[in-house]
Amino acid sequence: MDARVPAIAEQLLLIERELRLQGWWQPSPPSEQALASQEPFCVDSMAFDQWLQWIFLPRMKHMLESGAALPSVSGIQPMAEQVFGAQARELVRLLGDFDQLISAPKNA
Repeated sequence: MDARVPAIAEQLLLIERELRLQGWWQPSPPSEQALASQEPFCVDSMAFDQWLQWIFLPRMKHMLESGAALPSVSGIQPMAEQVFGAQARELVRLLGDFDQLISAPKNA
């Protein structure tokens, strides 16, 4: 079993909580066309906070729940820094913590 799973699950909850606190949690998903974007972070069809809510969090939660292999690297924090700047320091920090957790050894 991947020893990172409990910490990553907790981190995803913290990210969701921060999105809600910032007022960026949306009750309705973007269009199917927006969700089908092939661009990194769906930059052509939705805001980064939408991508976090509708693509990133569900995919990661599905991977955890299904026992799928987790990625070994993540680079979400630099994108968050570029998009949010100082506007969302806590969210940027939480995404950086996620990046570090994903990069940690599986059996640590």
